[in-house]
Amino acid sequence: MSSKDGSGTGSIVISERRHAHNGPGLTDLTANSTPQNEILAAENVSLRLLLAQAEVNAQALLAQAGIEAKEREASDQLQKLILEELHHRIKNTLATVSAIATQSLRNAPSTDHAQHAIESRLQALGRAHDLLLQARWTSADLGKIVRSATEAFDNPDSPRFSAHGPDVQITSGAVIAIAITLNELCTNTTKFGALSTPAGRVEIAWTADGSRLHLSWSEKNGPMVHAPTKLSFGTRLIETLGKQLKGEVQLTYAPDGFVYRLDVPLASLTSAAAD
Repeated sequence: MSSKDGSGTGSIVISERRHAHNGPGLTDLTANSTPQNEILAAENVSLRLLLAQAEVNAQALLAQAGIEAKEREASDQLQKLILEELHHRIKNTLATVSAIATQSLRNAPSTDHAQHAIESRLQALGRAHDLLLQARWTSADLGKIVRSATEAFDNPDSPRFSAHGPDVQITSGAVIAIAITLNELCTNTTKFGALSTPAGRVEIAWTADGSRLHLSWSEKNGPMVHAPTKLSFGTRLIETLGKQLKGEVQLTYAPDGFVYRLDVPLASLTSAAAD
């Protein structure tokens, strides 16, 4: 009995000792569970904040991507428009150069004469393009066009050209037409007209009456003028360019000086249709 009781007592004691030994450990785990829960809870809050911030960032990135996509689309459309405009202007320029070369060669009495004619006309075309480049191919002032066309034929120490008129902005297509016309007039007056003599002078004037532009080129103090027996390429070119602008060209071979007049609608000079 006592042995049995002793065993039971010993077992009970052992059990109590185990409980007494394990008890504090269990108590410590229970005590430590609260800080761990707090840490987990804090981490959960931080994770939720990070996810919320990530959602905001994602929305901002998507919005930015949408803006960039629109800007890229607009940039692509602008590039396409520029390329189409460049293609259009190159074709027009090549057509002008081809016409100048063909007609100059067809009507030239000699190869040298044709070479000088082509060079002069292409230089006039180049000066017109320089003006348009300065104006970003939009328009150029008529006064600048006149000065640019006559500068190569004038003498800065003793000017032989006088030009006056109101400010009129001319679109690109009309700039080229007027510049080449003035180059033809300058070439002719230098060879055969007023500027072939030391005392010769040229007056260029233009007025605008609201709907039309009136431009005149008058030569003075030159040799006796005689009307040509046949039309040269330069004369036909001048008349053709005037018609291109829907204008009327009048050439007067007065004995005391040649006169060129252009009467043209302002709309043909200032609208996009002139291009």
